[in-house]
Amino acid sequence: MFKQVKLNYDFSALEPYIDTLTMKTHCEKHHATYTKNFNEAVEKSGLLGKSVEEILSSLSSVSDESLRDTLRNNGGGYYNHNLYFSIMSPKNKTKPSSALMEAIEREFGSLTNLIETLEKMAISQFGSGWAFLSADRDGRLYVTKSSNQNNPLMEEGRHTPILGIDVWEHAYYLQYKNLRGDYVKNFFEVLDWEKVSENYENSYKTK
Repeated sequence: MFKQVKLNYDFSALEPYIDTLTMKTHCEKHHATYTKNFNEAVEKSGLLGKSVEEILSSLSSVSDESLRDTLRNNGGGYYNHNLYFSIMSPKNKTKPSSALMEAIEREFGSLTNLIETLEKMAISQFGSGWAFLSADRDGRLYVTKSSNQNNPLMEEGRHTPILGIDVWEHAYYLQYKNLRGDYVKNFFEVLDWEKVSENYENSYKTK
């Protein structure tokens, strides 16, 4: 059974950048529902025992279109939110590891350039969706955006998300209303680069 990531901080810990009510609603309502529905779909489809990465990267093997869509939407919601909540923390001024920084500078020139690219990608996503920083098996980095609960595991198969910015309205509307850009900018105030670095190193060292 797949479980929601356990937060190592309180719902109020990310204020003033993300408020308590948004965090509580996002975790206990939205993420919890995705997790419940995904577990039910996995059992129904006979995919018990497979990892979420295996399921999302091989959705085409599910012949039932309705069940495939349920796995895509809820599996993506489960996976994306686990990533999102795990890379935020109240820690101040964390920095990428030397390995991640080297990759950032190689692909984007600087950390500032990467952040600007991610901000533009998140803000420009039409409707609900995500902006991702992903890595391939060689440690190269990619910035992409996806609609709904899609992610690079489904769309590329060879790219592993290491950072995800949720731009569904439920991630920010209670606090920021229609000011998505303000939310995206403030997201980087609570982004834990140490966790992103850990994700980066795991993305290719385990291949």
